[in-house]
Order: sequence, then C-alpha cells, then structure tokens
Amino acid sequence: MPGPLSGIRVLELGNFIAGPFAGQLLGDYGAEIVKIESPIGGDPMRQWGKCDSQGNSYWWPSIARNKKSVAIDLRDTRGRDLVRSIAEKSDVVLENFTPGRLVEWGLSYEDLSPGNPGLVMTHVSGFGQTGPRSQDPGFGSIGEAMGGIRHTTGWPDRQSTRTGISLGDAMASLFAVIGTMAALNERHISGLGQEVDVAIYEAVFALMESTMVDYEIDGYQRGRTVSVLPGVAPSNVYPTKDGSDILIAGNSDSIFRRICVAMGQENLSTDERFAEHLNRGKNQTELDNLISEWTVTFGIEALEALLDQHSIPYGRIYTAPDMLTDPHYAAREMIRRFEVETLGRKIPMAAPVPKFSRTENKIETVGPRLGQHTDWVLKELAEISDDELAILSSAGVI
Repeated sequence: MPGPLSGIRVLELGNFIAGPFAGQLLGDYGAEIVKIESPIGGDPMRQWGKCDSQGNSYWWPSIARNKKSVAIDLRDTRGRDLVRSIAEKSDVVLENFTPGRLVEWGLSYEDLSPGNPGLVMTHVSGFGQTGPRSQDPGFGSIGEAMGGIRHTTGWPDRQSTRTGISLGDAMASLFAVIGTMAALNERHISGLGQEVDVAIYEAVFALMESTMVDYEIDGYQRGRTVSVLPGVAPSNVYPTKDGSDILIAGNSDSIFRRICVAMGQENLSTDERFAEHLNRGKNQTELDNLISEWTVTFGIEALEALLDQHSIPYGRIYTAPDMLTDPHYAAREMIRRFEVETLGRKIPMAAPVPKFSRTENKIETVGPRLGQHTDWVLKELAEISDDELAILSSAGVI
C-alpha cells in the first residue's frame, strides 16, 4: 500500500539536520525525496556524530533514508540550471540555506514558481526569511537559547543546559513538515503553491506554553527546575532500591489517591497539604521526599508491578539497551533493522511515526552513496543525455 504522500516529489536542498530531518519524515510518508549534495564530500551529516573507523556516520543511514542522492555543484551555473529543471517537475522544494543564498543563485521562489506555479517552497533557517537577523547564520542550539527552552533546562544555581539531542533542529523540521502538508492541501483549492517560512527559534518558542502571560500578568519567570514543573505534583523521577530511576506522574487528584493506596498511606489523600492539586504544588518538595522514601524500598520490577496494579502512570528512565529490549517497542515494531553497506552490518533505527491504519509508512532504502542516483535523476527529470552527463562529470559539475 502506498504511503499517504505517494506521488509527491520533494527536492531537498541543504545539509545537516534542520531541513534534512523534515525530508526524512516526508519520505517516511511516501514522498519521493531528491536530495542535492555537493559532489565534494556531500552533506556533512555523512560524517556527523558517532562514526565507524572509516568516518561513516551511524546517523546518516536514518536521516537520509528513502532519499535519492544527486551530486550537483550549486556554485556552477550549469549545476543551478539542472536544479531548476528538477524543480519544474517537483511539488516541493525544501531548503535550509542561510536566507539570501538561493536569491544569489537564482533559485528563489520568485525564480522557480513561474515555471511551476504549484510549487511549495519550504524554508528552514535560524531566524526566518524576514526581520533584522534573517540573514544571520543560525543553528538549533541558538534557536533553543532564543526560543526560551534553554532558560528552563538544568539546575537553578548553574548555567542553563541542553537536552542530549538536537531539539531545536528537530522541532523546526516537524513544523516544516506540518507547513508543507498544509500548503499542499491548500493547493488543491487554489491550484497554487506558496512559501513556508520556518524559523528554528520560533519552532522552539511555540512550545513555551504560558511563559509570556505568566510574566506579563504576574511577573513570574519560569526558570531552571531540574526534573519538575513547579506546581505540578507528584510528577518527578524517583529512586529505587536497585539504582534504577522511574518517573511517576500522578498530579491529578484521582491518580494521587491511587498512589496513596499503593503507598499504604491513604491518609495523605486527605492531608490538607496534599489533598488538592494546588496544595500539592505548594508542598511539592515535601511530597516528593515522601514518595522517594517509599520507592527506594523496592526494586524496579517490583515497583512497576505495584504501579501497574494500581493503574498509576509511570515510565522507567530508558537507555538505548532498554529500548532495544522493551517488549512494547517490539510489539509495535518501533525499531527496524536494515543492512547498511558502508557499515558492513545491520543497524537499528526508529520506525516512522505515526502509524496509519490504511496507508503505509515504509523505509524502502537507507542513506544512499554520494551521487548514487545522479545519472538516473538527471536523465529522467532534467532530460540530460549520456553525452551531456559525461561532459558535466568531467567538468566537476556533477
């Protein structure tokens, strides 16, 4: 069964995470992804993060899955002409260059849309396509800082910290996918494409809940609170006897009462300090200490069984080995394994999210070799002959 975006062609221009991760997701949903890379080295993601002894990235097979690699030098006018030809036959151009670069190259929306009025061009950049900082270079970490999340992450008496993943880039990519699909849907009505402008800092800022109104009305600024949300209790990470950590979320009144029963301390549910949500928030530290004193008397499996018995939401703090062996992950086929030629072995990667009941998300291929599909794409979409391919190749354009 084809994916829900089957029949959509996406021309991906750009490198690293913000942008290419959006391409990965669109490919997961069945879109054809044609990725343009520099003939010299390609996308730096090929050597990004943990690598084998030959410099092959462990992440590349996943973030470039379902993509066709086309090696074209965009600095050469002949290379840009090839990209224009591909864009004329594409539904979407997805790019994450610094704003202004595509204008310099004659590959802007204004340049491409006359030849393809239905084209959707999705931009992902640090600060967006307009505004005083639009042409400044920006990365996910800067977006996390300016979007506000870094200020809320870590310990209150130390400098702000980051999450262990590229959260800003990932969030920008998610909004890029949402915006792209919304624009494609609107195209059914108008017959016209449009530009989709995603700024990384805005993608992070959109997650920041009521932080602005908290400040404007009450003068309250959220700060770094380690593992809790102030006023939401109990909802924290608690220790166990065998050294494992477990997150228990029982901040609603009904769940808290069940926690009290499981603890054998039903009196806590009527204690004025804890009986209602607002009071639990005011006495959060005291309540967390009581729960910690209880959880640390159990091993992790015994505690999980007891929490299950009382229908209390929980989750063990998972590491990679936990995820690889978890029966629920396995039951939902959330981890797929694929043979990767450059690594000489099968590797695990996350399956596409979400799952559809009728159409199908597929991982057809893993990250391609640099330029693996150049000849095929240029023949099919740019109508280039074998002789022309040879000339372009000898000139270093492809």
